[in-house]
Amino acid sequence: MSTHDHPAVAKVTAALGEAGQHAAADGVRVLPAEVRTAAQAAEALGVPVGAIANSLVFRARTSDGAEVALLALTSGAHRAKESRLAELAGVAEVGKADAAFVREHTGQPIGCVAPVGHPERLVTLVDTALRDCPEVWAAAGHPKSVFPTTFDALVTLTGGTPGDLAGEGEDGRL
Repeated sequence: MSTHDHPAVAKVTAALGEAGQHAAADGVRVLPAEVRTAAQAAEALGVPVGAIANSLVFRARTSDGAEVALLALTSGAHRAKESRLAELAGVAEVGKADAAFVREHTGQPIGCVAPVGHPERLVTLVDTALRDCPEVWAAAGHPKSVFPTTFDALVTLTGGTPGDLAGEGEDGRL
């Protein structure tokens, strides 16, 4: 089976097409090696690390104690600040998620979680630092697959809330 035929990549590609983001769906690229970090993806694509949209899944606890998955699409140029994520998402607490939690909520492994293609839509935050890049690259559900998009398209695609996820300034950069 080729990477394009991988079930997670097929789901992501279908979700992109269903959302009317045909250029992104047609632009799914299979890289020669796995790229599980923003630095690896940037190097493989020949783009700045800030043009990589990291898909980070967190455990969020609501004020009534319910646990939900929170997806943070953050610029590869910095880290997301958990207290800032909680503030933007309107939840009581945000913490790291383990591999089982990530797979349960996304159907994808850590290191290649796509912004879409999950069993259910996730509460999503999109880093405003990604606005600086005319083209942004996101994971497509497999460690060797990525797709091109834009900040505005990510917000539309995910129904996400834009925000400074690093909490370091207006543009979110350190």
